[in-house]
This record gives sequence, structure tokens and C-alpha cells, in this order.
Amino acid sequence: MFGIIGIVVTTLSVIGGYAFNGGHMSVLFQPFEWLIIVGAATGSMLLGNTKDIIRGIFANLGLVFKGPHHTRDDFIELLSMLYAVFKLAKTKGDLALESHVEKPDESPLFAKFPTFNSDLHVRTFLCDYLRLLTLGTSNAHELEVIIDGEIEAHHKLYHEMSHAVILMADAMPALGIVAAVLGVIHTMGSITEPPEVLGHLIGAALVGTFTGVLLSYGIFAPIGRNMQLCFDSDGMYHQAVKAGLLAHMQGYAPQVSIEFARKILPDALRPSFQELEETITNLPPD
Repeated sequence: MFGIIGIVVTTLSVIGGYAFNGGHMSVLFQPFEWLIIVGAATGSMLLGNTKDIIRGIFANLGLVFKGPHHTRDDFIELLSMLYAVFKLAKTKGDLALESHVEKPDESPLFAKFPTFNSDLHVRTFLCDYLRLLTLGTSNAHELEVIIDGEIEAHHKLYHEMSHAVILMADAMPALGIVAAVLGVIHTMGSITEPPEVLGHLIGAALVGTFTGVLLSYGIFAPIGRNMQLCFDSDGMYHQAVKAGLLAHMQGYAPQVSIEFARKILPDALRPSFQELEETITNLPPD
């Protein structure tokens, strides 16, 4: 929502300010300048990144308009799911989790939490470590190193996506100069034309510089920054699982383990203690 508003406000402010000052809108319509800048910037992005990064960028552009994948309600559900898992392990032993982690698609426990259950990567992430518990893993400090490495490897790709968009934005002012120089070269070929014709050609050439700077600082750099923030927010989903899991491994009660997970969340995503307590109290029976 705010992404759309931001683009509209930026565009209307620049174009509106130019038009209200008596500028001629037709001069700004220079499709060849746009082709040079956007085409070259896109080509450089394709050249400088892997196939997975390129695919990921286009797959995640919607975050700019919709926001992070996980909302505050999703985190309440996640903490409730962790509570249910830890409660089962505490009352019946870690081996009671085996059927759930081996066949999570058929797990009635996970089925109670649809948002978590639909996130296949996070579900697999949790199940892999719960499986290690059923196999006798007990050293929380050793496991923490492995978890951190996996989270870092997973989110490195996402940070490469946002970084690629920001680099694309950084290149656009220079590519705008390229478009402007090409426009000047074209103008020099018409140096014998009357002043009004030359003025139009020079103005068209300068549109390249204007377009490159506007697209860079007004559109693509904010898009890259927005994607980065969304990825960081989604990363907290993994961090909450990690915090709760490590607390459980150290022998804490389920209520305490999920409190560890709750406390690492930023304010915008963290439910209150009372809110979470009410939610887990009203969980359906196993």
C-alpha cells in the first residue's frame, strides 16, 4: 500500500512541479532515452547476477506493495505452534514428535497452524532440528552454530536480491548521462537547424540526465531498500523458531521457551505477554 503511495507521490511531485512551473510535458516524453537508461540498467543487472537472484527479484517485487510475508498475527500463530510442539515433547518425550517431523504434511499438530504449515521452508527448517532432538542431540550451543549458519546461508540470497536492485539504482544516474551524451551527439548532427529546433533537441537530451536521477533516487533505490527491510522482517520468523528451540533444548518449560522467542521480536511484530498467554490457553486440545 505505502509502496504504491510512495511511487505516486514521487511522480506527481516531480511532474506536477514541472508542469505548474510552465514546463512542456511533451518534452519529457522521450521513449528512446527511457530505452537507453532502463534497458542498459536491466542488462547490467542481468550481467552481474545469477539466475536465482534474477528470478528472486521478480518473484519478490510484490513485497514492495504488500509488505513482508509474515504479519504480527502470523507471529502469534508461530509462537502458539512452538508452544504446542514443546508441550507435546515435555509431556510425552521428544520421540513423540517423530511422526510429526517425518510426515509433516500428515501431521494433525501442524495442521492446526495453517500459515506456518503453508511455509514449506520454515516448516522443514523446524522439522529438521526437531528430528535431531529425536535422534538424541542435546547440546544447544553446538546446534546454535549450525542453525545460525543455515539462516545466514538462506538469507544471503535475499540480501543479494535487494543489493542487486540498489546497484541497479546506483547505475542509473550514470546511464542517464550516457543517454544525455547520445542526445547531444544527435543534436550536433542538426547544428544548422534554427534555434527552436536545437532547443527542443537539447531539452530532449537533458531529459536523459533527469530520467536517470529520478529513476535512481526516486524509484529503484527505495524499492531496493524496501525489499531489504521486508527480507529482514521475514528473517525474524526463523530467529523466533531458533530462540524457542534452543530454550526448549536447555530444559525450559514451554511457556518460558516461547517467551524467549517472543522477546527477540521487534516491537511491531511482538505480541504482548497477555495476548500470547490468552492465545495458547485457547488452543484446541491435542
